[in-house]
Amino acid sequence: MLRLRHPLHASLASRSLSTRAASVLSSLQLPTNGSPIPGVYHSHWTGAGPLQQSKNPATGEILGHVQTASPEDVEQTLAASRAAYRSWRHVAPPKRGEVLRQIRNALQDNIDDLGKLVSLEMGKVLSEGKGEVQEFVDECDLAVGLSRSIGGTVVASEREKHFITEVANPLGVVGVVTAFNFPVAVYGWNLALSFITGNATVWKPAPTAPLTAIATTKIIQSVLEANKLNGALASLLCGGGEVGETLVDDRRVDLLSFTGSEARGREVGMKVAGRFGKSLLELGGNNAAIVLPDANLPLALRAVTFAALGTSGQRCTSTRRLFLHSSIASHFLTSLVGAYQSVSARMGDPLDPNTLVGPLHSRDGVKRFEVAMKEVREQGGEVLVGGEVIKMEGALQGGNWVDPTVVLVRDREKCEIMKRETFAPILFVSTFDTLEEAIELNNSVEQGLSSSLFTRDMASAFQFIGPAGSDCGIVNVNSSTSGAEIGAPFGVPGGVGVKFDV
Repeated sequence: MLRLRHPLHASLASRSLSTRAASVLSSLQLPTNGSPIPGVYHSHWTGAGPLQQSKNPATGEILGHVQTASPEDVEQTLAASRAAYRSWRHVAPPKRGEVLRQIRNALQDNIDDLGKLVSLEMGKVLSEGKGEVQEFVDECDLAVGLSRSIGGTVVASEREKHFITEVANPLGVVGVVTAFNFPVAVYGWNLALSFITGNATVWKPAPTAPLTAIATTKIIQSVLEANKLNGALASLLCGGGEVGETLVDDRRVDLLSFTGSEARGREVGMKVAGRFGKSLLELGGNNAAIVLPDANLPLALRAVTFAALGTSGQRCTSTRRLFLHSSIASHFLTSLVGAYQSVSARMGDPLDPNTLVGPLHSRDGVKRFEVAMKEVREQGGEVLVGGEVIKMEGALQGGNWVDPTVVLVRDREKCEIMKRETFAPILFVSTFDTLEEAIELNNSVEQGLSSSLFTRDMASAFQFIGPAGSDCGIVNVNSSTSGAEIGAPFGVPGGVGVKFDV
């Protein structure tokens, strides 16, 4: 079903969208005349592969065409990265940290323009776009500090007059394959830590977010060149799946950090393990929030709404399942529907600071939303609000718009889709009677990543975070499922979720 939407600010705020797009691109040294943009960097810019299109998901406007990597480009980039690593590994960690500090400052100087480009190309609202760049800045701060505390362990030996020392040496080349939903921050986690530990990185960004990757790499390039360093320390390979496949298979990539779907992640993990490589897999999450009757309900309402609708439900930590104690369910649902309606009324241009919800990133995302809603209705889900594809007016009519959705599930066994990750603003709601039942529901899916419990009772909180509680790697109490802490572990003990450690 298609529904027309005419938000109060949409037509006014979007009249100059193309003009602003040109302004954002030019401020980051990206062409606005339609000429192909080189998407391969390893101390110089090149690209001999097919052209890749970048679109604004809010309008459908074509932002640019990127010249992707050919097989020869990939080969040259990997060779250049290996050569850069061989020199970089001998540089003292504090000196590496000083260069990273300069990269941090360059990112901070460009936070407004780069944040706008994230919003323009990915579709997330402006505060989130800038927040991504800030996260990269913060990760640099952490890594710079670590650069002066990298050490080893001395262990007593069984032999007299001997001792054993454990030393952490650089790995080599780190391949980083990122997804569309966090086109800057996830690369930042990888680059900052691999950089100060003496490694070179090769970045393969999402095919639908190449301009953000190019702009970010240009900022890093300026610092490397100012320090007379080999640019291949932070190489870039824009392209499709065949480029990522090469990084998965090539033995010159010592560690592969992959962000993507559960199914693809399983394949990547097995292939990298098959060549005795190392991998970090950042995959899916079907995250749940539990609200007990003694909870601060206004706090829980804000947290759930934010976590379910942030980035239009396209985060790995988005809240996708909500379990309400039966005694408060009716009251909470009334408030939740009202909150969704209020937020939905402020859906629109991501570059407008008044916007709270942007579009889905791609047309494929809209199609998956439609398929999911069809399954919801077939499996007995009751749509309380939303559930439709939206046709916006004015400059936004070509965008990927869907209505934020709340689905009440009365028969959990019948509603199979609730057990799968739907990468969209769809929140499934069900009820429970005991905390033990709620924990069992929380743990009933394969995709374990983040979970939340809202309560004022300390015994309930400790039960939830204990060994018989949530099986997710991230367990929150009176806080949303969404988000990540700089420097804290971000992962799971089992299931899918994330395998990423500092």
